Amino acid sequence: MVTFFEASLDKISVHHVGNQSQDELYALSEAPLELKDDVIPGLLMQYFLKPFEKSNEVYHLMHSSDDLALNEVHHFATMAFEDESKFHEASEQIAKHLYKVSTHPNIKGGELYVAYFNRVQIEGNPLDAIGIFKSENKETYLKVYPDKGGFVVDYEQEAININKLDKGVLIFNIEKENGYKVVVLDKTTGGQDAAVYWKDEFLQLKVRNDSFNRTNNTMGIYKNFVTQKLDDEFEMSKADKIDLLNRSMKYFKEKETFDLDEFAEEVISNPEAITSFKNFKNQYEEEFGYPIGDSFEISDNAVKKQARVYKSVLKLDKNFHIYIHGDNKLIEKGFDDDKSMNYYKVYFKEEA
Repeated sequence: MVTFFEASLDKISVHHVGNQSQDELYALSEAPLELKDDVIPGLLMQYFLKPFEKSNEVYHLMHSSDDLALNEVHHFATMAFEDESKFHEASEQIAKHLYKVSTHPNIKGGELYVAYFNRVQIEGNPLDAIGIFKSENKETYLKVYPDKGGFVVDYEQEAININKLDKGVLIFNIEKENGYKVVVLDKTTGGQDAAVYWKDEFLQLKVRNDSFNRTNNTMGIYKNFVTQKLDDEFEMSKADKIDLLNRSMKYFKEKETFDLDEFAEEVISNPEAITSFKNFKNQYEEEFGYPIGDSFEISDNAVKKQARVYKSVLKLDKNFHIYIHGDNKLIEKGFDDDKSMNYYKVYFKEEA
């Protein structure tokens, strides 16, 4: 979690980065932005930092060669952290690097803000942080003000909504050798092909292997296993699949620690399905080079995040939705020969 109630904005440089595939250029400012009053810094702090308050996923900067020195953002962030007099120079180099990777035709040009913050907290630790933010989408705002006993309505085009940050990253001055602690925001526009450039090409991130990401990934793997893999090996109704998902959600909500063997016995039960799930999990770890492990502390925040995408709804044509929250033995599936239609029989004691 990121908080900024003690934070201050120390420096900020603003540049413009276009899309080179569209023959757009970049424009660099000559010096950091001069902040003339206390209002603008406060607004900028809200614009830049508030979107990160609910960030739980922590990343590290990395490079495919395992040589962090080749990661441009890590190199220029280190330059600024170690010598604040080089902050503006580092911001210029960051803008040039972003321009270099902005080659997909759907990437929008926009202003790039590079900021130096003091005492931004991550996981309760107040640290210096470098923020890199890009505004791509502009809006039109109406302005109403009194004039000569009445009012005048005016407007401003190409203005920035401070409640809608398009892209941003905070790099915290800690764990330099591991690629710093990093949190990122990316509200994608321009399609998936254009989206990868911020996280994958500009920043080059890897997920930190902490309890949040282990919990989040294990729950995601299990959900994919139930919804996509089980049909290849077993005949299961959708009600049975929903029951498996509900049982897994109950496990993660009630337990403090995940244990793979315990989870398999309590949730899956079937020996053949248990073996299939373990193999499915191992394949994920090998494919993505991400060893989750068989035991870890469960993150409540990750469980809450996954709860939003775990489905307990059985959709029947366009006529009925059945919400299954408990014992799947109280719902039976059959086929009516006279109507040539499937049916579900539901048992209950009281009608609410």
